[in-house]
Amino acid sequence: MSGTIVSPPAPVLFKAACPECQARCELSAGSLRLAIGASRRTTFYSFTCPECGSAVRKPAGDRIVELLTGGGVRTLRLHSTV
Repeated sequence: MSGTIVSPPAPVLFKAACPECQARCELSAGSLRLAIGASRRTTFYSFTCPECGSAVRKPAGDRIVELLTGGGVRTLRLHSTV
């Protein structure tokens, strides 16, 4: 049986922009966090800008949630206490 060398998949990079310094950056899945809440208002992703160090929080619609979860971003599901 001949051996096949399988290389690991390339890391997924996500493009994001910082509203503070306007920097455009590429972030790994480990640099992002996704919070999924009960509404659009409580569903967002966050990261720390690698250029200026600002904490950034942006809304995440269905497509963004799909891309981030598919790319291995850590996800926190927020539960309602109602």
